[in-house]
Amino acid sequence: MFDNIEFANPQFFWLFLLLPMALLWYLFKHREEVASLKISSIKGFTVSSWAAKLRPVLFVLRLLALASIITALARPQIEDISTRTKTTKGIDIVMAIDVSSSMLARDLKPNRLTALRNVAGEFIKKRPNDRIGLVGYAGESYTKTPITSDKSIVLNALREISYGDLEDGTAIGMGLATSVNRLKESKAISKVIILLTDGVNNSGFIEPKTAADLAVEFGIKTYTIGLGTNGNALSPVAYNRDGTFRYGMRQVEIDEALLKDIAKVTGGKYFRATDNEKLEEIYDEINKLEKTEIEEFKYYKYDEKYRPLIFIAGILLLLEWALRNSIFRSFI
Repeated sequence: MFDNIEFANPQFFWLFLLLPMALLWYLFKHREEVASLKISSIKGFTVSSWAAKLRPVLFVLRLLALASIITALARPQIEDISTRTKTTKGIDIVMAIDVSSSMLARDLKPNRLTALRNVAGEFIKKRPNDRIGLVGYAGESYTKTPITSDKSIVLNALREISYGDLEDGTAIGMGLATSVNRLKESKAISKVIILLTDGVNNSGFIEPKTAADLAVEFGIKTYTIGLGTNGNALSPVAYNRDGTFRYGMRQVEIDEALLKDIAKVTGGKYFRATDNEKLEEIYDEINKLEKTEIEEFKYYKYDEKYRPLIFIAGILLLLEWALRNSIFRSFI
């Protein structure tokens, strides 16, 4: 029950050194006060021997009272800490995700799009203080969810993002421009786009470099990720009669020069993810690079415990005074 008690003025405990000094003084003085008298008989004397033996109780009571006062001076207290956090620098993030048919390639397990959804979901969970939005793009682009602080909405939208909602193709410029449009009105101190693709820009009416210039104009940093193994990957090459994809080996083509240029001009960084582990490492690195500053306020409430000690000391001194002036009066 005393584990959480602290002392505001522990330096007063040094006063406990006075107690053994007081004890030595008492013993020395007691020896001086004891006189010897030789008589032939003690008949006629009415000496209360038990009272004489208990006389040191007065000194013990005074020592206990002094110990209580010293402990009270040290101010024992129980500390109750309440913490409140305030986000002082929020980050608005838009994740632009390529949802073209090539994202169904199986060089990542079980395929690129599913692997991305899993990793991006963990990234979102690690950003509790930021607003996040989703943009999907293929031959065209659209906003899956605007920037929001409700992570459950973002995670549900991420699980729903899939191939087939848009015309096939890879419109990197469109995906980037739509992401910029979602962030341009943001009041956040830091605005970030994470753009992922596994191909080469071949669709859309907005050039990637034009979209990158827009990002620079609105102060939006862009991290670009090229997704896909080096060499060939098992990818969709045609449709079967039942509407499913037929898979075959295809050369992985990623316009790394373009992605590096977008990252450079916007103040971001380019990454290449060739497998699931590398993709996880990339999102972990982005998470470390883009830190939200949190200011933490701690409020301290103290429950003072010195008052009962003062009361005990007063009771002990009162008891000592009462005994001194009653039972032990004749021995003082």
